[in-house]
Amino acid sequence: MTRHQARKRFGQNFLTDHQIIDQISSLFAGPPEEEYQLIEIGPGRGALTEALLKHNTPLIALELDRDLIPILIARFSHHRHFTLQQGDALQTDFTTLANGLPMRLVGNLPYNVATPLIFQLLEKLEQIVDMHFMLQWEVVARICAQPGDSHYGQLSVIVQNQCHTRALFQVPPESFSPAPKVDSGFIAITPRETPVIAKEKQKQFSQLVKTAFAHRRKTLRNNLKNLLDKDAIESAGIDPSTRAETLSLEDYARLTEQLA
Repeated sequence: MTRHQARKRFGQNFLTDHQIIDQISSLFAGPPEEEYQLIEIGPGRGALTEALLKHNTPLIALELDRDLIPILIARFSHHRHFTLQQGDALQTDFTTLANGLPMRLVGNLPYNVATPLIFQLLEKLEQIVDMHFMLQWEVVARICAQPGDSHYGQLSVIVQNQCHTRALFQVPPESFSPAPKVDSGFIAITPRETPVIAKEKQKQFSQLVKTAFAHRRKTLRNNLKNLLDKDAIESAGIDPSTRAETLSLEDYARLTEQLA
């Protein structure tokens, strides 16, 4: 097999721990309740790909690094359930890639791609069954954080408004080659049947949350002064002297209503 050197510019840390690979793969075992398209983002050298293909579910692998394409073709082109697509996940129309089918997404995401990609995928939730990603552990903690947690912030509120989130397990650096300098974590993100904030108010909600967390040490009264005055905040049943990280998702929903 052609040797491939991991590249820093692609943020490549290839998963090599077979116990972790099997743990991830097991999440996709068994007959599906409905037809869906499984998409692996960033298959790398194909360690997880190989495990996923054992379940005989059609798999599309989306890989950015052109030098990995011949390696993946050599390993899996004979497999009738394998399709390879070269491209950038941030520039990919996943609905078209999945040919209109509901999608299950899985991948070991480069740290610099994870957050912007998740924000993009939030726009496609009507087509997504679930997402299972390997991320930097700090990002997993931020996505899953609850009010009062030091990790709780804009990312937590925005994602949890539309999805249920669950940190499945933590993964040490030695599970990868080359080993990253931080711990990683595997997360499940599943779209809610109905977002907490109505779809037509999502933009207002996002702007409110971004503004509320703009200066974490400041109170809501100070951070939101250009959006809501003291009386409007109190009308939502919230003390204007509190800080953004103490508010629940439902609190943000009531504040969003005050914007109207």
